[in-house]
Amino acid sequence: MNFGASGPSPRPVVEAAEAFLEYHEFDAPGGEGMYPAAFETYEDVRESVADFVGAAPAEIALTQSTADGINRFAGAFEWEPGDVVVRTDVEHPAGILPWERLERQRDVEVRVVESEAGRLDMDAYREAVEGAKLVTFSAITWNYGTRLPVSELVGIAHDAGALVLVDAVQWPGQVPLDVTEWGADAVAAAGHKWLLGTWGGGFLYVEGSVVGSLTPGAISYRGVAEATANRYELKPGAPRFEIGTINPAPHVALRTAIESMQSIGLETIESRNERLAGRLADGIPDERLLSPADPESGLVTVAVDDPESVTERIRDEGIVVRPLPKPDAIRASVHAVNTEGEVDALHEALDRSL
Repeated sequence: MNFGASGPSPRPVVEAAEAFLEYHEFDAPGGEGMYPAAFETYEDVRESVADFVGAAPAEIALTQSTADGINRFAGAFEWEPGDVVVRTDVEHPAGILPWERLERQRDVEVRVVESEAGRLDMDAYREAVEGAKLVTFSAITWNYGTRLPVSELVGIAHDAGALVLVDAVQWPGQVPLDVTEWGADAVAAAGHKWLLGTWGGGFLYVEGSVVGSLTPGAISYRGVAEATANRYELKPGAPRFEIGTINPAPHVALRTAIESMQSIGLETIESRNERLAGRLADGIPDERLLSPADPESGLVTVAVDDPESVTERIRDEGIVVRPLPKPDAIRASVHAVNTEGEVDALHEALDRSL
């Protein structure tokens, strides 16, 4: 029950990555060539990801993780002293560290919008985004499992003249995703959590009308349309953010994971997640339940005095959850592959561990 951190992946997903790796390393060198095989695969995966999130293929860059995508987007701005970035206080370190570095190195002002149990004060948010260059937040909070009102937050930021980057890693695989409905300028995510892909398969959506104004901080042959001894031209879309010779196998796993989810149906998965998370929340004492009593995701957070030791005691009973650094709590991530019996077993383990 730790899908909000990572996997495990279904065997067909891993086998697809293994099969591609064997082909790429054993057959492609004497056949079509390793580079053509990889580049054709990149484009196939890009189309699959674009279809899955409601974007155009040219709006998708293949990355290795959510943090990778966030950093690539952050590095594409010309930051000046006094520029303002706004984030919330419920961001994962991946959504905190790039801005702290900008604060230290470029004298950028980072404003932090406070929250209460994973809910933002909208008046405080409106005030914070005034004059901001970039606003960033998570679609689903990693520590409370609450859904933020993404479209509303994007609209307020845009009205203030800011661009918006959404950390969506807790969303795909739990809930159907259409990035055009959100209206964000960029969305970063990865496949190793609720999509049940492998590590190394991430993606970054950058809206088509925005990408041309951004210059990646890092550059390689995959990000340029053409290059000569004296000049180069960046690719016109999000692929300009792609770097170097990366292993395509994790992205083959990402594509296979997406296909698996689509074959089941995201609405079916979302409905089952809601039932399982609701069953889990119903069995947690009110004073210990930190997530909504009516869960908004598969993430259910339980207040405990010693998260590390409680996590270990529960693990000794064969159940994997994770401790949180803030608040003092453990977090269970129930997915559609879990069962009602497993949820009840966690209740019993908690009763013995608290």
